[in-house]
Amino acid sequence: MPLDLGGLYRLLRTSHVQAQGVLDTIPVPLLVLDSDLTIVDANLAFFTTFKTSRDDTIDRPFHELGDGQWNIDDLRHLFEQVIPRAASVSDYEITADFPVIGHRTMLLNAQRILQPDSGSRLLVLTIADATERCQESDRKDVLIGELDHRIKNILAVAQSLARQTKTEGRTAKEYRDDLLARLNALGKALEVTTNEEKAELPALVHKVLEPYIGDDGPVVLEKGPMVSLSTSQAMGLGMMLHELATNAVKYGALSVPDGRVTIVWTIDDEGRGTSTVNLRWRESNGPEVTPSAANGFGTRLIKFTVEQELGGRLEQDYKPDGLVVTLSFPHE
Repeated sequence: MPLDLGGLYRLLRTSHVQAQGVLDTIPVPLLVLDSDLTIVDANLAFFTTFKTSRDDTIDRPFHELGDGQWNIDDLRHLFEQVIPRAASVSDYEITADFPVIGHRTMLLNAQRILQPDSGSRLLVLTIADATERCQESDRKDVLIGELDHRIKNILAVAQSLARQTKTEGRTAKEYRDDLLARLNALGKALEVTTNEEKAELPALVHKVLEPYIGDDGPVVLEKGPMVSLSTSQAMGLGMMLHELATNAVKYGALSVPDGRVTIVWTIDDEGRGTSTVNLRWRESNGPEVTPSAANGFGTRLIKFTVEQELGGRLEQDYKPDGLVVTLSFPHE
């Protein structure tokens, strides 16, 4: 009986279409590579996620994808060192600048498959975007750390307020009332960082720093423009100011009697309905503070808050007589 080549071709083509259909149902990007790391097949999620085509992917060496943009150190380590020593790899994390989609954290899963007919091995690789999940995990870690850190800071600030409250020529009741008033102001400052629904910048700054402001207080607010803040901006800025004040109490200008803090802000109009708020925290007459001395959790929390919650930039200048912090964040 003669071999029906046309029927055999149709059978093979049907099998391939069915296999490709199965691959395309997988929601995460998937690649199939041969032993030389040449792309044998890919699913629709890969083409869609990385905005590429079959012609630019199939039959190309992995390291040549995207004009060499996939030639990433962590991926080379995975292929050259990890996969050869294991039958499968689970949740191998890579953070890199990927073609088209940019900076991402990816979880890679790899499985080697033996082809019975030829004895060769294929590598099935899935690439799951875990960027948001990792960012959320980082936020949770920061929040947990902040809780522990804030409890300790509250005690430290309370002790500082007790030391700074004058005792000379005053009765015990006067001292008690003055100290309780400062502690109450501190409580309001902490409350505004979590419960403020609407705030104007001058009012928020005044509320958060109320424990240190007064006729002879060490904190001076220079007059600045009115800036309306969203809920997230108010929370982020309030938290940052509180942490700056706490660090100043521990290490900076607010840790000595003659120390001063001056705060001023301006607005730069960027056009098209957007602007940039620039706020400067300037410490003076304080002890010299080095980056290593102040680089604790509070400093890291300030940086995280500015970048993640305010979407802004932070510059710190450790001058001989005190720290200068400049914050810039977008405002509509």
